[in-house]
Amino acid sequence: MNQCAKRAIYLALLHFPVYNKHRDVVATAVTNVDIHDICRSARSYGLAGVFFVTPVEQQQVLVREILGHWQHGVGSQQNPFRADAFALAHVSMSLEAAIDQIVLDTGKYPQIVATSAKPLANTKSYREYRRDLKNQPNGTPQLILFGTGWGIVQEVLNNADIRLEPVACANWARNQNADYNHLSVRSAAAIVLDRLLGDGIEDC
Repeated sequence: MNQCAKRAIYLALLHFPVYNKHRDVVATAVTNVDIHDICRSARSYGLAGVFFVTPVEQQQVLVREILGHWQHGVGSQQNPFRADAFALAHVSMSLEAAIDQIVLDTGKYPQIVATSAKPLANTKSYREYRRDLKNQPNGTPQLILFGTGWGIVQEVLNNADIRLEPVACANWARNQNADYNHLSVRSAAAIVLDRLLGDGIEDC
């Protein structure tokens, strides 16, 4: 797995355990476009690796086929830039397995950072967390979690070391104060990575 020159920052897209709209704990289906766009964002912002987490064997096979096409197959020759991005990607059967891989890669247990579209208790702002990353570049590896479906289950959120505030529209910019916050996970991931790692972001 690729290593960053500075702090190793990883991303995991959880297809399990997540909620459906009825608050049942489910495994969601892998989406091809999420794999493409999240890998490209991860490569653009210097991440050390991306895990697509699903316990469903058929879904694991699908992810491996997609990754194989771009990592080793015809796609790697047709689009080297895409192959470069997909080199970061891995399929994992569980969050615990992804964490084990990070420990194997870095020799350290990662700090778990959870995201959610809904307000959480005891959140850290992007500015605060960005400052932590910038001031301690060679510290503990980071694993930033994104959920599919209707979000990451509460147990995982509660056990995270850091919970980031939701990505949301500023009140002054809202049209008719509409209460709508349903970004695609690939869009949310790109926004979060830019807030944390983007150039030109104010560091106060």
